[in-house]
Amino acid sequence: MKTRRRLTLGFFVATMMALGAVSAQAQTTSNGPYYAEPAWDQTLACTTTATCPRFIVLSNMNSEAVLDRETGLVWERSPLTTTYSWTGARFQCTSRTIGSTTGERRKGWRLPSVHELASLVDPNNTGGNPDLPPGNPFTNVQSNNYWSATTQPAFANAAWHVGFDDGVVTADDKSVFKFVWCVRGGMNADQY
Repeated sequence: MKTRRRLTLGFFVATMMALGAVSAQAQTTSNGPYYAEPAWDQTLACTTTATCPRFIVLSNMNSEAVLDRETGLVWERSPLTTTYSWTGARFQCTSRTIGSTTGERRKGWRLPSVHELASLVDPNNTGGNPDLPPGNPFTNVQSNNYWSATTQPAFANAAWHVGFDDGVVTADDKSVFKFVWCVRGGMNADQY
């Protein structure tokens, strides 16, 4: 009886070790993971952006999208350089298709919440225009205001926007024209 238990236990342990080895091997040979579990309270503990970049340009999307490893969000690498009303901005993101014409094209873009958009502002970059983190791969970001999807609670006709010239978050009438920067992933609870 003891021999049977030992054999069963030994077989179980050997099986678990084999599964663990396969799992560990699969992780080291795969293309990911690119980021830790997204969490808004985390910052990457890196000594340099070269050894541990916050942003990764996604080659499988024709290098037109960027993964933010801190938040897990995927941003357009090059936002539109034209301005839109708030409604027009939401439409532009909803109808966006980004990626290679021969490879991975993706829909599912949306206007970011004010918190998501503000997460791209580097408050330590006081002299930079635009106010983005050092070593970021973004292009065509204007030192100006970008719409968020978040409606200003006290005024249904106003929405929050983020200034990439000074990092200020404020609200404006939804009919005013501002820049648009689309995002994928996460959840946007604002339904207005």
